Amino acid sequence: MIIFFILLLPGCFGFEDVKSIKARLDINKDGSYSIVEIQDKIEGSNSLATAEYKNAINQTGWAFLDISTSQKFTDKKQAFGAGFLEGALTSELLYMYYQNTIVGRCDGKEQLCASIDKWLDESLKWIESKIKQSSHRKGYWHHVSLFMTQLTGIAEGYHHVMKDKNKTITLKDIIVMNVFGDLEDLESALNPTQLPNKVLGKGHCSALLRLLPGNADLLVSHDTWNSYQSMLRIIKKYNMPFKRSSRSSEIIPGHTLSFSGYPGVIYSGDDFSILSSGLTVLETTIGNSNPDLWTQLTPHSVLEGIRSTVANRLATDGRSWTNIFSIHNSGTYNNQWMVVDYNQFTPGDKELKPNLLWVLEQIPGYIQTKDLTQIIESQGFWPSYNSPYFKDVYNMSGNQRLVEQYGDWFSYEKTPRAQIFHRDAVKVTDIPSMIKLMRYNNYTQDPLSVCDCSPPYSAENSISARNDLNPLNGTYPFPALSHRSHGGTDMKLTSYKMAQNYQLIAQGGPTWDPLPPFRWSEQDFKDTPHVGQPDLWQFDPVEVTWN
Repeated sequence: MIIFFILLLPGCFGFEDVKSIKARLDINKDGSYSIVEIQDKIEGSNSLATAEYKNAINQTGWAFLDISTSQKFTDKKQAFGAGFLEGALTSELLYMYYQNTIVGRCDGKEQLCASIDKWLDESLKWIESKIKQSSHRKGYWHHVSLFMTQLTGIAEGYHHVMKDKNKTITLKDIIVMNVFGDLEDLESALNPTQLPNKVLGKGHCSALLRLLPGNADLLVSHDTWNSYQSMLRIIKKYNMPFKRSSRSSEIIPGHTLSFSGYPGVIYSGDDFSILSSGLTVLETTIGNSNPDLWTQLTPHSVLEGIRSTVANRLATDGRSWTNIFSIHNSGTYNNQWMVVDYNQFTPGDKELKPNLLWVLEQIPGYIQTKDLTQIIESQGFWPSYNSPYFKDVYNMSGNQRLVEQYGDWFSYEKTPRAQIFHRDAVKVTDIPSMIKLMRYNNYTQDPLSVCDCSPPYSAENSISARNDLNPLNGTYPFPALSHRSHGGTDMKLTSYKMAQNYQLIAQGGPTWDPLPPFRWSEQDFKDTPHVGQPDLWQFDPVEVTWN
């Protein structure tokens, strides 16, 4: 059972007016599939998967999905069944998300989209050839194969429910949803001259790891930054006891995970994932501002979401996660990854164990990794805010040139979020103060939010951005600081104890205290699709517990 309640408001448990759908997927004697609605998540003798789904977006800002598969069946059948059941149960939300994010994505850049589709098709053909050659003997390609099989299941499960409703979504559409981060970089790499709306300095996410006083706990938190049209969100839990390879009987370390995600997307994408291996994995995007590096890209590689999924499943610690993720680097959706190994943490210990935090930074043709536990130990926190930490990555990806052209906003040490984190992270002493910092934005009053703008500040310059509040007629030195449909769209948080049970605290929608809450009916983004979203985004944090 999915249990969620409003945090810090005692007595407000559950939402009785929100229907929870429980179902199982059975395999019939003729090989066809049947979806059976049930009262409890109980497997039948031929049940491939069970699930519970609750759409509480209008009440909490989130939908919730909990899926389990039966290890009585092969890995391939489990992957397909998990996808099929998800595609069927979430079909209405999936179609709304498709309308908001896929329909019209190529308007005004048709030629560029054709080039991207050609690149993506070649990459998928290469992956398919590698699967045929190696999936029977190599665990890596076995799990790449399962990723693609699960996407096929989502497409077929969706079609099973929606085939008579004239709401077509193809497998290619589902694949595109699952490579949304890679597509941004492919746009820059394949033909940057066709990007009339490319936003220089566009931020993607804030993250903070905070060691509480006395080493009492290690809190891990993440804010997604995205276009507001993306705010149909699902918190998911997958329990899929796959084998390490098709020839192995050993269950993978990352058989169960919970994560903040999107309809139709089978990994977090934000990213924020809590794994049965004891790892919690998150990232913020660092991008690439060096056009020379785009020559390193090849479709004969594995896209970022697939690599992160395989690493999440197979890794046992931070070092192995970074090693697996580094295989077949696509150079797209370039991020700073943080892998927290709670197996290496004991609350109250005077000293931290090595390998508690591994950091990986990826750019085209280059990956750098290191155990950076000592930074958490020395300063009490690790911040992440879309700027590379490693000097080689920072310089190779063109950031120093941006500093020379635009100033310290593009630096690692002096960009506004870096300064806010260094000023305020040490003040975090518990979960409520961590939530407050991760939702922080007081841009008209905070001296660290100032810019060479008119008016002289930007709602981009805070931990959770609210670019809709920047005046449309303001002047800004580069587009990231301007008025646009973009900002922090959530907050997620877990702790040592919570992570053991895949629990998290989540708050949906743009930050609103002390700022005015985001309301679609008051916006001037007339062309920004937001089908299925609530008009007013003013939700409290919810604590998500899985039974």
